[in-house]
Amino acid sequence: MKELLISLAIGFTLLTCQTSCCTQKEKEVFKPIQVETPDRPSGQKDVIQLVTPKLETVRVGFIGLGMRGPGAVERFAYIPGTKVVALCDIRPECVEKSQNILKKAGLPEAASYTGTEDAWKQLCERDDIDLVYIATDWKHHAEMGVYAMEHGKHVAIEVPAAMTLEEIWKLINTSEKTRKHCMQLENCVYDFFEMTTLNMAQQGVFGEVLHVEGSYIHNLEDFWPYYWNNWRMDYNRLHRGDVYATHGMGPACQILNIHRGDRMKTLVAMDTKAVNGPAFIKKQTGEDVKDFQNGDQTTTIIRTENERTMLIQHNVMTPRPYSRMYQVVGTDGYASKYPIEEYCLRPSQVKGDEIPNHENLNAHGSVPADVKQALMAKYRSPILDQELEETAKKVGGHGGMDYIMDYRLIYCLRNGLPLDMDVYDLAEWCCMAELTRLSIENNSAPVEIPDFTRGGWNKVKGFQYAFAK
Repeated sequence: MKELLISLAIGFTLLTCQTSCCTQKEKEVFKPIQVETPDRPSGQKDVIQLVTPKLETVRVGFIGLGMRGPGAVERFAYIPGTKVVALCDIRPECVEKSQNILKKAGLPEAASYTGTEDAWKQLCERDDIDLVYIATDWKHHAEMGVYAMEHGKHVAIEVPAAMTLEEIWKLINTSEKTRKHCMQLENCVYDFFEMTTLNMAQQGVFGEVLHVEGSYIHNLEDFWPYYWNNWRMDYNRLHRGDVYATHGMGPACQILNIHRGDRMKTLVAMDTKAVNGPAFIKKQTGEDVKDFQNGDQTTTIIRTENERTMLIQHNVMTPRPYSRMYQVVGTDGYASKYPIEEYCLRPSQVKGDEIPNHENLNAHGSVPADVKQALMAKYRSPILDQELEETAKKVGGHGGMDYIMDYRLIYCLRNGLPLDMDVYDLAEWCCMAELTRLSIENNSAPVEIPDFTRGGWNKVKGFQYAFAK
């Protein structure tokens, strides 16, 4: 027995030494792929918490009136302090459709720009527009945003606002140079459950948040034909990686205070083979596709500076119930939106005089329905009042979150406040497209995530909404 114990001890010592050596080698081999952060142009400074002069009336020009644009035009008819000045789409019938929306709302007809590839430039060059609202196909988003800012306009760009790091840096540099707002129109951060959960996290209900999850899981099989000139399927065919990450990234990054006390540091991504994309094309056209890039499922893990993690998924190809996954894992509690909205909390996190049935709570099961309802009421988002919530649900747009998004944008512009989302949010949520591809194409190697604030990620402590005094 003594000899056996000595042998085991020697073996363990050797294994420990080998493991230590291997670990050091692995650190050398798996050093994250570095991504260049260009120097900030001379004379520029960041636009963190950017404020601009108040606008009594926000004059708006819309570019892109296909699937998303008309809904935005209709929502703006309900937002006080706005004027729709111009409408632009390459297709005249789309402009006419939005003109009819204005007419039905009892609003004046807007100037029309249509018929040519660069008609949008004429809209941006007008001197009577404060905000350009961009809802075109993805490949034109960044170019239009840059041009609009160069011509003195704030910009709001549909998701994803940029598809490459080059586009991202152009948007950042132009916003910093012109001192104009550049906001990505990420509506999911205004979902009622997600806003409530954010407030709960900020109030410490979940303890320290350690892990968050998000996704865009939405089978688009029934929707592919509605994208003009097949642009969205074509993009998936040509590009590998998570090309549509922002719906999952937005709420997750706000909870983790990304560039407001923490930052995304490293990611690792992997994907499955592409099956349903090529199959759809073959069914529609007969073409036997061999070069389809986007896998049916793409999965990414992100680690932050403060040693927290994010799990992000993308799947628009396979039959699955719609889900943005949205999960929050804290030291004292948990939240999840899909497939059902639920919370799980330590009983000590809930006060009995405010929440019913609190004595029956435990840390391994969902809170009862009446407790969830009481929590949702107690931690209602500070940006919501009864009138805004009722109007949002009446006007609609993904259950009202689109209206709240637009309303908050205009509220901040009219009051000279920092926007809820800045150009660095845009950058962080959009960088997934190129960085996940880079990881996947290098055998799922870790990739460094640039600090898009170029040193300012810790200047602000915690995500917060701005309010007029």
